[in-house]
Amino acid sequence: MSNAPLMRRGAAVAAALMSASLVLTACGGDGDGTGDKAAETRSVKAENGTIKVPTDPERIVTIGNTNLPFIDLGGKPVGVTEASDSELDVLPKEQRTAYEAAEIIGSNGGEVDLEKLAALKPDLILVQFHSNDWDKVGKKLGAIAPTVYWGLDTEWKAFADAIAEAGNVSDALSRQKAEFKNKVAKIQKTYGKIIKDTSFVDVSRGDWSDPGTFYIADIGCSEIARDDIGLDLPEAAEGKDPLAYESLPFEQIGELSKYDVVTYPVDADGRPTEPFAPVVKTNTWKALPAVRSDRALGVFCPGNNSYGPVIQYLDSLDSALATLPAKQ
Repeated sequence: MSNAPLMRRGAAVAAALMSASLVLTACGGDGDGTGDKAAETRSVKAENGTIKVPTDPERIVTIGNTNLPFIDLGGKPVGVTEASDSELDVLPKEQRTAYEAAEIIGSNGGEVDLEKLAALKPDLILVQFHSNDWDKVGKKLGAIAPTVYWGLDTEWKAFADAIAEAGNVSDALSRQKAEFKNKVAKIQKTYGKIIKDTSFVDVSRGDWSDPGTFYIADIGCSEIARDDIGLDLPEAAEGKDPLAYESLPFEQIGELSKYDVVTYPVDADGRPTEPFAPVVKTNTWKALPAVRSDRALGVFCPGNNSYGPVIQYLDSLDSALATLPAKQ
């Protein structure tokens, strides 16, 4: 078997990396006072240390979970990794256009096409994925352009702050944070008595869930409802895995009877999400006191990793709470 194709590919990668290196060198890494903003740098802190990034980056590539949060902040990446159909289906039109205008450089963080990435001549790479993927490609990414990396356990608000700072899109973040704060305050003021006197439980299923199972959600959007809004929602004990990690058989749906209100996931049109649809078809679900008294509320959660989708979630939660009977 000939090694020629592999050698040619290796040479091409090396050439592309060298080209990218030359571009970066030409841009200047330390700010040489030429007046070219792309040549000026500033320092940002991330999980991989303090990284010098361009003051005004112009060709940003996003990898893993940084794709959609950066676009949500108005960013227009030149390269992205693949997002799922379910993620793209709930994107606002202008954000989907921004995503589709970018070059796809791989299916996920660990499978990035380095040659394709280098050919884009990025001046900044934003990354969030599993640490195993970082160990695999982190140094190679850093050889192409300044690379800012966050691990998967980064809290979503801190993540939004960090992306905005690194990508120089802080103006959009300020507007989003103000809108988030206002919506939280409005819900707390409007439904203060309900929030104080009502027990809630948030249930869900994912397309990964085993048949005949569901779970109690205590992370993601339900975490925002609990920690920011103040809803009385169950959560795992300190030091334990989230309740959402445990698959419960449909036979336990009846145990939800002890809660005043049950929330469940719906799509943008208010229909139970496809994975959750089997739950609402069961007789046990239909027999729940909350369901029989219109206190089972469908809530739309398009995402929980940046302010834009979280604000959409708050709007949906607001509308859902408004339907509760006055006695609540």
